[in-house]
Amino acid sequence: MSRHFGTFGDLHVSVDDDFVVTAEIRRPPNNFFSPALIDAMVDAFRAIDDDPTCRAIVLCSEGKHFCAGADFSGDGDSGPEARNANGSPRHLYDAAVDLFATKTPVIAAVQGAAIGGGLGVACFADFRVAAPEARFAANFARLGFHHGFGLSATLAPLVGQQRSLELLYTGRRINGVTAHEIGLADRLVPLDKLRAEAHALAAEIAASAPLAVASIRQTMRGELAHQVSIATDREKAEQDWLRKTDDWKEGVKAMAERRPPNFRAK
Repeated sequence: MSRHFGTFGDLHVSVDDDFVVTAEIRRPPNNFFSPALIDAMVDAFRAIDDDPTCRAIVLCSEGKHFCAGADFSGDGDSGPEARNANGSPRHLYDAAVDLFATKTPVIAAVQGAAIGGGLGVACFADFRVAAPEARFAANFARLGFHHGFGLSATLAPLVGQQRSLELLYTGRRINGVTAHEIGLADRLVPLDKLRAEAHALAAEIAASAPLAVASIRQTMRGELAHQVSIATDREKAEQDWLRKTDDWKEGVKAMAERRPPNFRAK
């Protein structure tokens, strides 16, 4: 049996009797990445950290895609700036560092696309369970852009330095099968069993002694938020100047027009 834990922006949170939390992104069908979404995740996960009935989180999404990246149509809220409750500016990557500093283990259940910033969210999780149909891509260079959301710190430990360079330089899209083969996905299951498998893994973690799990996670991942802070400082600086280039404008336009970009190094 599950109980409603709370609604945080577009994130709906419930808790089962086995101490497993389900945090579902509800921005279907694409569940686009945005500062507001990441802020909502920070608020929810901090509340989860403070609740002893919550020992592991399944991060999942309603609709076709896990997180299809930023919405560059001009209709979304995917810019890098947000606002604190007092109205002061807050950069997306400040929220990213806060998210990585949360303490409860997270298992991402990835269906459809985990693209760009969506890949960054998937790599934030401790584990990724994927369907064969899932699609992963660090498509930043195909947009004339630098990667972000701490992928500088998170991607290589999962797939290795050379594989990371290949994915980042080419922007290549890979499916769940390939993601599992290279270590980006920890488990590969049929789409109709995706959430059940993610929940089963979360329940295994939740069945362990919570103080021991917290201690182990601090040893193994305790420095990650600091590493992401350093990484996002660099990523932000590179993104800021690249956003002013003609190649960036061309990359976004080409994506909208569904054609290969014509970059000119300008």
